[in-house]
Amino acid sequence: MTFDKVYQYNFPTTIRFGAGAVKELPAYLAQNGLRRALLVTDQTIATLPFFKTIVQDLQVHNISVEVFHDIHKNPVKSDVYKGTEIWDKTNRDSIIGIGGGAALDVARAIVLRVNHREDLFKYDDLIGGDVFVTNEVPHFITIPTTSGTGSEVGRSAIIADDESHQKKILFSPKLMARIVFADPLLTMDLPPFVTAATGMDALTHNMEAFLAKNPHPLCDGIALEGISLIKDALERATNKPDLESRSKMLMAAMMGAIAFQKGLGVVHSLAHPLSSLLDTHHGLANAVNLPYGMEFNIAGFEDKFRRIARTLELKNETGEAVVQYLFDLNTQVHLPHHLRDIGVKAEHIETLADLAAADFAHPNNPKPVSREDFKKLYLKAL
Repeated sequence: MTFDKVYQYNFPTTIRFGAGAVKELPAYLAQNGLRRALLVTDQTIATLPFFKTIVQDLQVHNISVEVFHDIHKNPVKSDVYKGTEIWDKTNRDSIIGIGGGAALDVARAIVLRVNHREDLFKYDDLIGGDVFVTNEVPHFITIPTTSGTGSEVGRSAIIADDESHQKKILFSPKLMARIVFADPLLTMDLPPFVTAATGMDALTHNMEAFLAKNPHPLCDGIALEGISLIKDALERATNKPDLESRSKMLMAAMMGAIAFQKGLGVVHSLAHPLSSLLDTHHGLANAVNLPYGMEFNIAGFEDKFRRIARTLELKNETGEAVVQYLFDLNTQVHLPHHLRDIGVKAEHIETLADLAAADFAHPNNPKPVSREDFKKLYLKAL
């Protein structure tokens, strides 16, 4: 495939993928009779030239634009309520999420809340709240600007409680975007750190999805191809980006999000508490913990790790070689190997272990993970 034209995929969301795809947005809105868009993004993206260009293109095509960007790095419920107030006050007819995982999660949660006005966490999937997502939702469009979470093709949003910081999952097939405009040109100017951290997030999604215990051969194949694309592209996208490496990373991120409908595992349960307790960037938290979590999973799953090693084209097709590859990759993209390098201290370990044991991701890990296991993994990574 070449990287300078726009392709269309459906899986099941319609995905317009390629350089310049975002320029199709005004025509798409007009064709669907949509004239009053709520753009949901974060405070940084709202200041960037490409975002201002998107807004101007819409306005030139007589599309009214309202921008909401008052969101936290790790989104909380009050962000969603504020965004819904903007929807109510300004009479919008569509929601466009533009950004990385935080912006897209808030946008998706606003999509839910527009016609579901009970307490947001009534719809928490972990307590069966998805059965209450019964009403129609606004027309929803996603435009990713990072290559990490793959939220653009997802059907869930992770939103934390403002006080407890406990993360909730809002889930429903209704929350999938009608269309994704995945334009690698929007990722070209990402700083090296963001490229590296979000890229390791995408790698974690693909690896954990492949290992997750729920049977799903379709997701297994997608995850392995995602791993292969990241192998080819992440170091280059971080250190010397070009259109090919940025395109491969954007595709790999979407593949990871599709694959992890199968489940995640121990690494995400190690990472989530770092974000909630210490406000650590989610991708960075995954990057540091990924080698240790993968090492924990090797015993009993050597065949799975052999397939990962083969996909990575490693000389030794073993789990240990995969773990060493992950340490080496973190070095190549200038990310640390230890939790102490990202602000974790010994006194945090007990609380982190409690939070990790309560996390929603590890029940899908290929082997059980106890609180004591989490404590040992944190201490090893410290």
